Amino acid sequence: MFSFNIFNQGTNLMNKIIQAGSKEAMTNKQFLEREINKFKTSTKRKLMFTGENYYLGEHDILDRKRTVIGEGGALQEVTNLPNNKQIDNQYAKMVDQKVNYLLGKPITLGTDNKQYEAALQKIFNKKFHRMLKNIGENALNCGICWLHPYYNDVGELCLKRFDGYEILPFWKDAEHTILEFAIRLYEVQGYDGKREVTIEKVEVYTPTGIDRYILSKDKPYAWDKIPLIPFKYNHKELPLIVRVKSLQDGINVMLSDFQNNMQEDARNTILVIKNYDGENLAEFRHNLATYGAVKVKTVDGADGGIDTLTVEINSENYKTILHIFKNALIENAKGYDAKDDRLMQGNPNQMNIQSMYSDIDLDANGMETEFQASFEELLWFVNVHLANNGEGNFENQEVEIIFNRDILINESESIGNCQTSVGILSTETIVSQHPWVSDVEQELERLKKEKEEIINDLYNEAFNPVGNEDEE
Repeated sequence: MFSFNIFNQGTNLMNKIIQAGSKEAMTNKQFLEREINKFKTSTKRKLMFTGENYYLGEHDILDRKRTVIGEGGALQEVTNLPNNKQIDNQYAKMVDQKVNYLLGKPITLGTDNKQYEAALQKIFNKKFHRMLKNIGENALNCGICWLHPYYNDVGELCLKRFDGYEILPFWKDAEHTILEFAIRLYEVQGYDGKREVTIEKVEVYTPTGIDRYILSKDKPYAWDKIPLIPFKYNHKELPLIVRVKSLQDGINVMLSDFQNNMQEDARNTILVIKNYDGENLAEFRHNLATYGAVKVKTVDGADGGIDTLTVEINSENYKTILHIFKNALIENAKGYDAKDDRLMQGNPNQMNIQSMYSDIDLDANGMETEFQASFEELLWFVNVHLANNGEGNFENQEVEIIFNRDILINESESIGNCQTSVGILSTETIVSQHPWVSDVEQELERLKKEKEEIINDLYNEAFNPVGNEDEE
């Protein structure tokens, strides 16, 4: 149970929220304690941790125990059987695939205002691109990730990522688009004397500021909006693990069971014992394992001996089931199979490639829609910063955030399409679609320079031919 040792009185807004419609009003302390305790044990937060753990390779198979049917039909744990715990982390592969498909390349800023573009590029730099990829990863694992704009102790605008399981939001609307206030719950490592302890910290984000129970060194600054921006995987804020957990567990179980069966050599052969000269089966197994032989005897004229019944393991069955599970996981995760038969044709055409990418493309469309809305909120904070910093007022300036998806293409076909489009489309459009071009403006500038050099060379040849100087 969470409780506060130190409590900040908070804001008037929170007091109104807590007391509204209540005959016996709770204090801020009571309200926050209740909501935090509910959040810590909620199913939604547990799913967030499950997504993060599965991405890191901490799967349920690691807790599996081998059991047999005991007395009365009840299952009993046994420790003398192989208990392999193999993990083939297809889930993490799907997360990385989606992140790199949508966010693998830096975003492009589409605006006609060069001053605004230059100011934005200072903020949306390579460091931000790395953070954006991490935001995408956490949004997939948790269903939602959060970005916090703040000023550091030297007055610089900074952006900090908060994992989805750290933030308890309180929304004004059912669509979860307007944030009323939010609670951040996180842990840090500290010391109680010489003993290392885990300290739980709480921050309350409201439009009038941030209430911290242990103050940080951030420069205090009050925005007109709550400085928390949600980046959602989908509008329902459901993590990817919800779609595929059972399939991932099935893959792990199949691999582990196959290895278990391969190691149970003695149990793959059923031994039929005749007139064994020993006390019990445990002693028989011990002698067989230790010496590779056992003694048998003749009783009442009946010869002793051992007959065997062999149980064969069909590896093809395991391969078939694993293949089914992996295909189902890819389909439910809305990913793609990089070993798809459509790519094994030597030179697949663009139609086949687009067909292979159709599922991940549809999922990326939904994720991009959510991220575009998040960037709209982020740009509000950036514009306020630029205005306060004297870099210009860009409040009403339009800018398009372009996500450059990392999709496999048939280069020869794409280049051919560019060549046949000359005279139909503008040079800029054709250059932007060429697979070898990463910076359109830079490439257009190079083309312009080359044309100028060719014109100059032609001019010099026409009016300053070599060998035509006046002879003395």
